[in-house]
Amino acid sequence: MLFSLATRAQSDAPAPVEYSERVPADGAGRNALYRRAVDWTENHFAYGPKSGQKADAATGTVRLTGTGKVKPVDNKAREQEITVLFDFTFRATDNGYEYSVGSFRVIPDAGQPSQTKPLDVYLTELRADKNNERTHNERRVTAQATSLASEAAMAFRSYMNSLPTDANVGLAGEN
Repeated sequence: MLFSLATRAQSDAPAPVEYSERVPADGAGRNALYRRAVDWTENHFAYGPKSGQKADAATGTVRLTGTGKVKPVDNKAREQEITVLFDFTFRATDNGYEYSVGSFRVIPDAGQPSQTKPLDVYLTELRADKNNERTHNERRVTAQATSLASEAAMAFRSYMNSLPTDANVGLAGEN
């Protein structure tokens, strides 16, 4: 474990910010899991504005793009709010589901919301900035985006775990 952390610390490329998980849910059924995920994305997804929602009952998949904020600081330690977009993806199976929060993109100029850049490219630019030693913006933005990914994932997982007991989501059901 220490070796992998040291290797990552020496690397010039930032680690991707993402959260993904496979969750066993024996007996829950793909359709019930899929419907629950669709309900969360349509009625409980708190990371808006959201866009690009695509749900496919035949494959048990859901995908959408959410919005969040990160706040690097300028040279005078004033926060500068930057919008980030991320993808939430979900796939149900007969025995569980998998989901992820990732593919973060930054909108560097709020006046041009269609112009995005991958978060890792933005982090590389922050690292190269001559003031990064003072502002720590690369670490700050990485931590904020990681927190956003984790928060969205945990909100989803909590919602999935709160399914009524007759559906047995996240629990090994006795039949």
